[in-house]
Amino acid sequence: MSAAEWKKKCEEEWSLQGAPMPDGLDWKSVYEAKPFGRNLLKNPAPYGLSKDVPPPEPELPAVPDRGPPRFQPDGDFTGWTTNTEVLPYDRSGIPEGAVVCALPRYSWFIMEQVVDLKAERLWDELLDEFQPEIAIQDWYEESQLHDSIYQLHVKLLGADKNTVISEHTVNPTEQRQAYSHKWKEVSHVFSGYGPGVRYVHFLHRLKNSFLNGFHNTRFTGSAVIVRPSKTSP
Repeated sequence: MSAAEWKKKCEEEWSLQGAPMPDGLDWKSVYEAKPFGRNLLKNPAPYGLSKDVPPPEPELPAVPDRGPPRFQPDGDFTGWTTNTEVLPYDRSGIPEGAVVCALPRYSWFIMEQVVDLKAERLWDELLDEFQPEIAIQDWYEESQLHDSIYQLHVKLLGADKNTVISEHTVNPTEQRQAYSHKWKEVSHVFSGYGPGVRYVHFLHRLKNSFLNGFHNTRFTGSAVIVRPSKTSP
């Protein structure tokens, strides 16, 4: 196929009519990379779980773990940059002078990725002028560990990887009056975000606890998807 034919194929398959499509681009490479409509995050389900199947019920250890607290969950976190933030003991709600035998030790397990939009074969003119939608999705487990078990912070960054052009934060409070254990969806669509976006920084935090064993909050189905839909600045 000629360069013009590859360009036409991209335009028709992704409905890019009206989008800037410079002749100098390698349209065959763009087509083969398929930057639209697919998840640009690596390893979106490190626990091997699916949002279409309820999360497994927590298992109590046969023998209580009396060793040092554990803060790192099991899983294949290839593609993610991970970190752990151990929190002080939460003594709120405990009357002064009360004797407490044990308290859970909470921690945040932090995972992040940076998506390079140009490396995924999106081009400057498209990002600056056409500004396709950038959809974010994530699913976290109702672990019932705490009132706050999940946080999400997504930033659209400029070419220097520091300038924040747009951002979205989620910090829900869990309702624990009645037991519920399912996946909860978090989603957002960036649109009309302005010129200059070159990277997407995806970061989420999930709370774990240690008390006679390790108990964690899992996630699955994390996604960053670029849609070939024009948005108005």
